[in-house]
Amino acid sequence: MKTYASDILKWFSPGIGIKRWMGLSAFGVILLILGTANLRSEEFWLIQILDALIVISGIIILILGIKRLMRSFIAIFAPSSRGTELIDILYQKKQLSRGPRIVTVGGGTGLSVLLSGLKNYTSNISAVVTVADNGGSSGRLRQQFDVLPPGDIRNCLVALADAPTLMRDLFQFRFDGNSEFSGHSFGNLFLTVMTRLTGDFEKAIKETSKVLALRGQVIPSTLGDVTLVAHYSDGSMVAGEEQIPKAKKTISRVSLTPQQPLATPDALKAIKEAQIIVLGPGSLYTSIIPNLLIKEIAREIAESEAIKVYVCNVMTQPGETDGYSVSDHIKALLKHGNEQILDYCVINNGEVPDEILKRYSKDGSLLVVNDRKKIENLGVRAVEEDFSMIQDGVIRHDAEKLARIILSFIEEI
Repeated sequence: MKTYASDILKWFSPGIGIKRWMGLSAFGVILLILGTANLRSEEFWLIQILDALIVISGIIILILGIKRLMRSFIAIFAPSSRGTELIDILYQKKQLSRGPRIVTVGGGTGLSVLLSGLKNYTSNISAVVTVADNGGSSGRLRQQFDVLPPGDIRNCLVALADAPTLMRDLFQFRFDGNSEFSGHSFGNLFLTVMTRLTGDFEKAIKETSKVLALRGQVIPSTLGDVTLVAHYSDGSMVAGEEQIPKAKKTISRVSLTPQQPLATPDALKAIKEAQIIVLGPGSLYTSIIPNLLIKEIAREIAESEAIKVYVCNVMTQPGETDGYSVSDHIKALLKHGNEQILDYCVINNGEVPDEILKRYSKDGSLLVVNDRKKIENLGVRAVEEDFSMIQDGVIRHDAEKLARIILSFIEEI
C-alpha cells in the first residue's frame, strides 16, 4: 500500500536534482540555530562576533539553497524559464497577472499577430475565435472527423504560448509531399486527436493550453457546427467561408446556419469582465463578423462598459471588401452586430512604398481609404496610428506597435 513515507522518500531519489539544495537549505538552518543560540549571551566579544558571522552565513546559505530549490522546480514545470533569474520570473509573472483584462474577437492571422504583442504586457487575455472556417486543413479535418475547425484556434494558441520556440514551431509545422497528411499542420492534428480523446472540443483547447503554457485563454465563440453564408447584392448566395471570396461579388450581408447558435459561457464571461474589447484585425466578413452573428456575444459586447475598439485592415480584401473605406467596414460591423459595439476605430497612417502598393493592386487589393468625417458621423472616434510594417514584401501588422496602441486605451477607463 502506498504510504506518505514512501512519497516523501521519492523526493530523495537519485537524479531529481533537488537533494543538494534541500541539504544546503538545511545546513543554513543549522547555522542559524547554532549562531543565534549564544548571540545574546554575555560571552567574550570575539565569540559574539563569531556567532554573528555564523548567523549571517546561515542566512546567505539558506537564501541560496531556497533560490536554487525554486529554480529546480521552475525548470521542471516551466522549461522555457531555464536560464532566467528567479526574481525576473516572479516579477514577470506578477506584472503580467496585474495587466488589463483584454478580450479580442476575430480569427485568422491578423488576430494572432495582435495576441503575440499583447502577451508581453498582460496575461489577462481572452481570444474569442470564430469556428466557421471550412477551408484547407481545418475543412478537411472538419469533414473527415466531424470536429470543429481547429486552424484559427491553433494560431491563437501558438500566439499566446509561453512554451519554448521549438514547441511553438512544432504546432505550426505543416506536412508536405503526397502523403495523406499533406497540407495538415501538426497543431490541427493534435487538437483533433485531443477532441477525440476528451470528447469535447472546448476541453481539448484547455488541455492544449496547458501544454503550451498560455498567457491567457483561447475560447471558441460557439461550439455549434456552423456554416457561414454570404448573401450578395444580386440576390445570390454562397455557403462556406472558403468559397465566399471566390465569388468576386459585392456582399450585402452574411449569416450562419443553423441560425442563432449558442455562445460559449466562457466567451460571455470574458466579455462581461473585460476592460478593453478589440474587434480584429482580420477578414471583415469571414473572421470578425461571424462572431457577432452569435446574438448573445453581440449583445454582451454592446452592454459591456469596456472600451470597444475596431482595428481596421490596412488593405482591402479581394472578393470581400473591394472598394471599402474605413466607414464601410464600420457600417458592416454595426449592421451585423449592434450600434453600441464600437467606441474607437484604429486606422493605419503609416507610409506604404509605392512598389508594394502596385504589386497589391495587381491582385485587386488597395489601401483602405480613411474617411474620418464619415467615421465620426457613425458615432465612432477615429484613432490614426502607424502600425504597419513590410516583411518579405508583404504588408503586416506590427505586433508591438499595435499592442501599445491597444493598451493606451486603458487610460480612458
